[in-house]
Amino acid sequence: MRVVQSAWRHAAIVLLFSPIAVFAQQNVASPDTASSQTPTEPKALHSFDLSAIDKSADPCTDFYQYACGNWRKNNPIPGDQPRWGRFNELSERNRYLLYVDLKKAADSPATPLQHKYGDFFAACMNSDLADQLGDKPILPLFARIDAIKDKKEIGAVDAYLDSKTPTGVFFGFGVEQDQKDSTKQIEAVYQGGLTLPDRDYYLEDNPHMKEIREKYVDYIVTVFKLTGESEDEAKKEAGQVLEIETGLAKGAMPRVDLRDPDKTYHIKTLAELDQLEPNFDWAAYFKGVDAPKVSDLNVGMPDFFKAENQVIADESLDALKAYLKFHAIGGVASWLSKPYADANFDFFQKTLQGQAEQTARWKRCTTATDRALGEAVGQDWVKENFPPQAKQNMEQLVTALKKALADDIQALPWMTDDTKKQAETKLDEFRQKIGYPEKWRDYSKFQVTRTDFVEDLDHSAEFQFNYELNKVGKPVDEKEWGMTPPTVNAYYAPPMNDINFPAGILQPPFYDVSKDPAVNFGAIGVVIGHEMTHGFDDEGSKYDGHGNVKPWWTDADEKAFNQRLDCEINEYHGFEPIPGVNLDGKLTLGENTADNGGIRIAWQALLSTLAQQGKSIEDKIDNYSGAQRYFIAFAQVWCENRSEQYSRMAAKVDPHSPGQFRVDGVVRNFEEFGKAFGCHKGQPMMPEDACRVW
Repeated sequence: MRVVQSAWRHAAIVLLFSPIAVFAQQNVASPDTASSQTPTEPKALHSFDLSAIDKSADPCTDFYQYACGNWRKNNPIPGDQPRWGRFNELSERNRYLLYVDLKKAADSPATPLQHKYGDFFAACMNSDLADQLGDKPILPLFARIDAIKDKKEIGAVDAYLDSKTPTGVFFGFGVEQDQKDSTKQIEAVYQGGLTLPDRDYYLEDNPHMKEIREKYVDYIVTVFKLTGESEDEAKKEAGQVLEIETGLAKGAMPRVDLRDPDKTYHIKTLAELDQLEPNFDWAAYFKGVDAPKVSDLNVGMPDFFKAENQVIADESLDALKAYLKFHAIGGVASWLSKPYADANFDFFQKTLQGQAEQTARWKRCTTATDRALGEAVGQDWVKENFPPQAKQNMEQLVTALKKALADDIQALPWMTDDTKKQAETKLDEFRQKIGYPEKWRDYSKFQVTRTDFVEDLDHSAEFQFNYELNKVGKPVDEKEWGMTPPTVNAYYAPPMNDINFPAGILQPPFYDVSKDPAVNFGAIGVVIGHEMTHGFDDEGSKYDGHGNVKPWWTDADEKAFNQRLDCEINEYHGFEPIPGVNLDGKLTLGENTADNGGIRIAWQALLSTLAQQGKSIEDKIDNYSGAQRYFIAFAQVWCENRSEQYSRMAAKVDPHSPGQFRVDGVVRNFEEFGKAFGCHKGQPMMPEDACRVW
């Protein structure tokens, strides 16, 4: 289930921002001397930072440099990060505040829930014990794998790894809403089993990818040698692991295609699944995970399971065991003894992402606790950091944005009345969730030891696996959240048709009660508009207001819509985050559409709000008009610096464009920007060939 979270569940949750974590295992930086760093409270953040502006730049030539130039110069990437931006600034602040709560709970818990998450955090922080244990926590898994005598037994072992540990192998198994009937929750199997960020890392034949694969093999060799294998045996097994993962990659669906719900929906009976992949014992697998008995399920990518069947047939049993062992280690490598953790860091963070230093353990343990017990920790966090007034203000902003989007739909010159009515119906059925859940998750069955963190990770994996499986055949919980309260992000869920804004993002630089409406609409307002537009991007537009994949466009409107999407695809194809590396306009299409739509919707909502207040968009503060403050506030949300390695990887796997193009690529398509800064047609930020969808 965990293997493909970042791949197949993306179709169900469309994020505002991707803090890239795309590996088969959720790799985290390892402990070293950075672990002893004393936590210090990050500085308070503000919206609309005058000191960030580079007045030597021409806003009509490169608005991103104008709005963020000095911020970028004064905020180099910290050693423990591969990317540093305004999202990271706020995430670090939230993480510190969360750490304070966790440390207090670990030392002197006041409630049973604090006792539980305090123990989890304390176990995580015990690096000395991890060093003493070495690889002992994974030896029972190795024993299970070594005991396999026949390939047919792999199904049962795979079931154990999937349901009882943080390890995922071969494929992903989970629960999703039926896209033809969103009131149903069904079982699904999807492609998975890869460790590198994307199938292309195995298949592309260029110097960069070859070098990555060579270093990946070196990492596998290092890990196997740590388990006691000889150099020759470790090299042999590393080659087998790469060969197996390459075979799986050949059958995997490209990342762009994963965004199309029609391509990832294939309802098949269990007998048909057996026919598709007869070399895998599906009956043993489903029995092993204790899955509810069903007559059929969604087989997301049939070609992948054909490829997996061939891999199992072609590879020796010893090779398959090596693959299983490597993934068993990978699931917890960053939490084992220092040699394992260092090797994990050197490849996944340093080589792949360009992170210079290992992250302090208190940071990683805070993140791990939030990931495992987010709605337990979040209950206390929101009491201290999210006042009721913030939620009320956000609700008012959402209301203003919904009205603006409705007006925008009515004004579209290319859409016919029939489709406009359907779009309005979908918008009317939007739900919104702000801050935190109305009902908190029950963690009473989540066991925590305080003395063995790998065992705690196993318990966490088992708890989450069972939590998901328990949904099969049950009514959909429309109030469930896909993010924890401190998270600095937002998302739209097509099957739910809802927009979601955790408490973590509802503070500066995204929302600042002390700032004028232009600043707040430019920052959090565009975020709201972005998520709303996702309901009508190339992916969201396939879902109706009830969350079902169902045509609701006239043929003429769909043709006009796709023509406008093609304009965006070609535009973003031309952007180079680093020389020689272009963005994929199809991969980033949904996010680019949401960015471009969001800024228009928030603008209209701002104008309406100012009119109600008797104010003008031309009113000046700090010598900037309201229009200029709106665009600067929008741009400064995306101020960032990235390592070259991170930029290369993001261009392959991230459906979001880099900050530079989320700004310049958007304002050049919105004529109101050119008017605000006195640009003229033909300048880079006011081209003749601007694109517009919504």
